[in-house]
Amino acid sequence: MTGTGELWLRFLSGPDIDAIGLSNADIVAAVEDAVRAHGDGRVVVEPRVHLVPDNDGAGHFNVLRGHLSVPNLPGPSAAVPNLPGPSAAAPNLPGPSAAAPGVSGVKVVGDFVSNYAAGLPSELGLLTLYDPQTGVPLSIMDATMITACRTGAMTAVGARYLARRDARVLGHVGARGTAFWNVVLLDELFDLDEIRITSRRPESREAFARQLAAVTDTHIRVAASAEEVFEGADILVEASRLTTPEPLLRTAWVKPGAFVVPYGTISAVELDLLDVMDKVVVDDWREAQSGRFGALRRHVDTGRLSAASLHGELGQIVAGARPGRERDDERILFWHRGLAILDIAVGLAILRRAEQQDAGTMLRYRS
Repeated sequence: MTGTGELWLRFLSGPDIDAIGLSNADIVAAVEDAVRAHGDGRVVVEPRVHLVPDNDGAGHFNVLRGHLSVPNLPGPSAAVPNLPGPSAAAPNLPGPSAAAPGVSGVKVVGDFVSNYAAGLPSELGLLTLYDPQTGVPLSIMDATMITACRTGAMTAVGARYLARRDARVLGHVGARGTAFWNVVLLDELFDLDEIRITSRRPESREAFARQLAAVTDTHIRVAASAEEVFEGADILVEASRLTTPEPLLRTAWVKPGAFVVPYGTISAVELDLLDVMDKVVVDDWREAQSGRFGALRRHVDTGRLSAASLHGELGQIVAGARPGRERDDERILFWHRGLAILDIAVGLAILRRAEQQDAGTMLRYRS
């Protein structure tokens, strides 16, 4: 914000963001628009980098950077139809100003698995948004909820294009962080008969079941093992919080027609998982090859997943350049590592809503 030589930015805390009231449809629409922009080449995505402090393995920081080009400036996104399959044409994301069609951003988010013991989220983050024409900071905001909801929305957008339309059973391993958004957004997208959940700690999965029961009428089945959750499920989401690799998702449990989403920081799948897949889709191939973490890190490093074996990026599918699901019996895997443009898209939607409501706190940046 500029005045008589003054520069101001808007700070949005977690409670500020909660009070703004962005809907699930707004979040999914923002993410789907960003994915489409990725497929159209209207983004800049820099591979994430990791800061690993000398803290005896307590956790690390992820630094994500990106830019989203936005040619038009409509208002809030239209509601996303409650049906799988490509949505109706979604409006372009709003931008910071008519003179600066786009927005750039940087997110720093911690990944500290044992934070639950201190009553803290495993992932705490900050997002900063910038005017790409001048470099002026536009906003600083809590990115904790943004990280969780944009991840769940990416799972949902992937399912919209890659899962069977008649999927009825969701199997989900993991009960913290992004888990709630994965399940809720998939439950809104599909007419599910059963949601199976589990996690390492019984108290965690029971608490997750209570949290879900408060927002859905779909039957929740709390399981004691990953096998009970995954075997025979139509949609399999692995969002575990492992500290060392462990095969929680066994290849033999993936039935024909299944849609599989493994994205835990540490690998929880078997090395031969890709051998049964008809299609493997990623969010960004360059991102998939970078860094030291990720569910399919070993598959990339050993050449089991390569440019030749990859079906494509989700953006190519959303933009219509590559096909999504073509047969009911296809086994399709979608690996998303998290792109800065998703944080930027959701953050921008939040910022625009905050501007409309005059929410948050204006901070003097310089005079």
